[in-house]
Amino acid sequence: MTNYTPPALAGQRLPNRFDGAAMLLVMALLIALVEVGRTTIGTPIAQIENTPIHLDPSWLPYYALRSTARMFLALFFSLIFTFTYATLAAKSRRAGMVLIPILDILQSVPILGFLTFTTVFFLHLFPGEVMGAELASVFVIFTSQAWNMAFSFYQSLTTLPDDLQEASRSFRLSSWQRFWKLDVPFAMPGLVWNTMLSMSGGWFFVVASEAVTVGNTQFTLPGIGSYVAVALAKEDLPAIFYAILTMLVVILLYDQLLFRPLVAWSTKFRFETTAAVAGPEPWMLKLLRRTALFRSIGEMIGGVFGTIFQLRLSFRQPGQVDETSEPSRIIDGAWFLMITAVALYAAWHIVGYVSSTLHWHDLFTAVLMGVYTAIRVTVLMIIASLVWVPIGVWIGLRPKATRIAQPIAQFLAAFPANLLFPPVVLAIVYFHLAPDIWLTPLMLIGTQWYLLFNVIAGAAAFPGDMKEAVANFHIHGWLWWRKVMIPGILPYFITGALTASGGAWNASIVAEVASWGHHTLIAHGLGAYIAQATAAGDTPRVVLGVVVMSCFVIFFNRILWRPLYAYAVRRTTLG
Repeated sequence: MTNYTPPALAGQRLPNRFDGAAMLLVMALLIALVEVGRTTIGTPIAQIENTPIHLDPSWLPYYALRSTARMFLALFFSLIFTFTYATLAAKSRRAGMVLIPILDILQSVPILGFLTFTTVFFLHLFPGEVMGAELASVFVIFTSQAWNMAFSFYQSLTTLPDDLQEASRSFRLSSWQRFWKLDVPFAMPGLVWNTMLSMSGGWFFVVASEAVTVGNTQFTLPGIGSYVAVALAKEDLPAIFYAILTMLVVILLYDQLLFRPLVAWSTKFRFETTAAVAGPEPWMLKLLRRTALFRSIGEMIGGVFGTIFQLRLSFRQPGQVDETSEPSRIIDGAWFLMITAVALYAAWHIVGYVSSTLHWHDLFTAVLMGVYTAIRVTVLMIIASLVWVPIGVWIGLRPKATRIAQPIAQFLAAFPANLLFPPVVLAIVYFHLAPDIWLTPLMLIGTQWYLLFNVIAGAAAFPGDMKEAVANFHIHGWLWWRKVMIPGILPYFITGALTASGGAWNASIVAEVASWGHHTLIAHGLGAYIAQATAAGDTPRVVLGVVVMSCFVIFFNRILWRPLYAYAVRRTTLG
């Protein structure tokens, strides 16, 4: 007896007009990937050295394609890093005691610090090929994306509600199943917002990642960052305008095609016990859900992955680990001795390398420059918190406002500080202003968005049943802020503030040295110290500046942000 499928049901799996539209998008993506691969793999580096960056706006679509490909490749590696590094730090308290300070150090190392030590490595890894320069650029973009995403995922894993953890134990989920069934879904709303911010962070440092000058090593990759660098050097204001317009178009495109559907999809993972009000679906998500062929392919791929990785719920729990058992103190002691030995060995080599060419006066100068930058960072953090926390809460509690503000915030967060150099430098020179004061606002560009995005994510994830309870008790005004909203968003705020402070230190390298044509303004600070040493190829002073900056960031994290974060996890996590 043969199975019979009614024509109505069979037609549901046949391609329809929505599949045609989706096919056009897929074909465009494949063509873009082929073009990037064709001009990257096996291409000699002499080709880009002999090909100048054209300021004709007709080249901007190609440059935008190359820059966007680099950022999405870096985003892919950032996700892998986030899911592995942050998970290990959150799941193992003893590993976290080592991994989180390392993450503090990594986020404090400036972009130019990574460029100094990684550019030569990647160029030697692929000698004479463009691939080495491309990987060096992708790695720099990775360093502007990964730390923020890792902190966000770590924050979510350490604030998992107790009842959800108890439910996972009741279902006897393995560690692998629990990761994909509980950890990732719970962290998804905040992770999506921080992924958007990380993409914007890549745009913020796109000039430094594509137009690289480290001592005698120079290369200029085709991309919007290189286009901006050439336009700034030639004082071409129309070209800068074209670059801004191109960035806006690119950000709107991937916002509509990727991030807006992801934000709408991630809302189903919000932790609440009442039915949430569903907002209108983005057009891209509607398109994907109405396709027949692509939806069937997606279901098939999902089924294959579900089978291979055993992601389905299972009441059998082979090899279950007893979470209440304490590790051996002998193993703990050996672990800490090993970490201490490695840290001392690295510190000994760094001190030996720096002291061979520098003196105590150089250390005093670097520390003094660090104090100047620390004052700027502190002032800007206070200003950014007072301005963006109320705005972020207002946006996050209103889904309609979130949909409007999302692309605007992405564009503003992606806006490179270099593009503001012309008016800022000309105004400072014309009015005879002090660079130490008036270059400082440029650092705010790289600081405020970490706060805004995390506060929006925290307010958007605020449980609906809590909102109803607050409304029933008629809690308003300062009491509402003090007892309801500030505790509700505190873990998100601290995550944003922690990454914002590191981002501000990193942005100091871009903001404390501003150039426009023949005018160069330099503010006193550690960012300018490192930028000048990098441009001169003075590796010992670059190392000294990076170490001093890392010490400052770790000091602030240890005495301020980490205690606040521990308080937030202990007092404001929903049980």
